[in-house]
Amino acid sequence: MVKSTRTMLIDVLLLGFFVWLIGYLASILLYSMIPPSLLGWTLSAIFTPIAIFLCYKRLAKRKESISYYVFVAIVWLIIAVIFDWLFIVKLFNSQNYYKLDVYVYYASTFLIPFLVGAKTGRR
Repeated sequence: MVKSTRTMLIDVLLLGFFVWLIGYLASILLYSMIPPSLLGWTLSAIFTPIAIFLCYKRLAKRKESISYYVFVAIVWLIIAVIFDWLFIVKLFNSQNYYKLDVYVYYASTFLIPFLVGAKTGRR
């Protein structure tokens, strides 16, 4: 596999899925300890800095085009929306899942890789 293709797959799919998965697993662990109305906000407070750190470590000083970081951000958002729908809304029959905290989470899922890449790794 060509290095750039491998790098793209890691940035886009592997890191995007990993960021989603750690938040998902943490939500399952914390569900019985934190009221559901505060769970999303709590997870955002914990995992936003972690996602920023992971993006910075992976994307900083890479010197990709801005379209690359837009692509990474779009795919991360798609991963979050699809896996949330499958593994939260459908699996747990959580029809009232989509509230302000989820939309803020989706916005940050897009903005983090885009802004970190645009700020630190742009050509």
